[in-house]
Amino acid sequence: MASITTAVAAGRGVAVRRRRYMDRKSLVPLLIFLPPSLILFTVFVVLPMVDAGTFSFFQWNGYGPITNFVGFENYADVINHRNFGTAVRNSLIVVAVSLLIQLPLAMWCAIALSERSVSINILRTIFFLPFMLAEVAAGLIWKFVYDGNYGLLPIIGDALGTKMPFVLADKFWVIPAIMLVITWKYFGFHMMIFIAGLQSIPNEVVEAARLDGVKKWQIVRHIKIPMIRSAIVVSVFFAITGALQLFDIIIPLTNGGPSHSSHTIVTFLYQFGILRMKLGFGGAVSVLLFIACVIVALAYRRILFRVEQN
Repeated sequence: MASITTAVAAGRGVAVRRRRYMDRKSLVPLLIFLPPSLILFTVFVVLPMVDAGTFSFFQWNGYGPITNFVGFENYADVINHRNFGTAVRNSLIVVAVSLLIQLPLAMWCAIALSERSVSINILRTIFFLPFMLAEVAAGLIWKFVYDGNYGLLPIIGDALGTKMPFVLADKFWVIPAIMLVITWKYFGFHMMIFIAGLQSIPNEVVEAARLDGVKKWQIVRHIKIPMIRSAIVVSVFFAITGALQLFDIIIPLTNGGPSHSSHTIVTFLYQFGILRMKLGFGGAVSVLLFIACVIVALAYRRILFRVEQN
């Protein structure tokens, strides 16, 4: 009996030593790869955030020492600016379009193209190509399409016998025009996320539902969509944060015009903070945007936590 106890104790000792050895072995790549990533994250993310927060309390044009402390005056100027409300409204419109139009379109295409075949792969590639295109290039392409004199839109209007408006010069049409570009540009990215989730569903589950006489739309609603919930969660988060940070498409497409009616929060920061050498003002805008993104992230996480508990 004593020999058995001794053998068990010896086995436990070997297991503990092996676990410690494995822990030390996994510590080596951690020590090799973690410091460079932490350094890069600190230099390119943390320090600029700290600098922006510091600038927001000073009146500074980017040159010379930072000495003119103004407290929360820059924040008051941002909130009271006549174009800031327009920028916030446009950013919220982008969020709404992304959630209510772009993601449902991506889901519909993903369900239609989730099967594996050569023709379907070609269609997936065609739909995904706009996302591979640089945002600035996409903005310049669509600026030519919308051009009221030489673009594709007036050519289509002439073929239909109607006169197309100058959409990028019209305050009413410029936002819908931008929303069309954004949907065209990014829905393929979300489509691929949904396709990856749909292809991870076991075929046995779908086949069993079909044998039980479940209709296709019921399979989609009660089986496929609930089983790709994690993909939907990721896609929604990307859509919201990307919409709040939208910049690269707006600048080449409209540059915030006409009359600053198409600004988002980031283009507002660029136009009225950086270009006009008001870095304190721009720092205040960036801090407000950062706070908004943090609130969205925390609220989103809290909502998901409640859903998982239920």
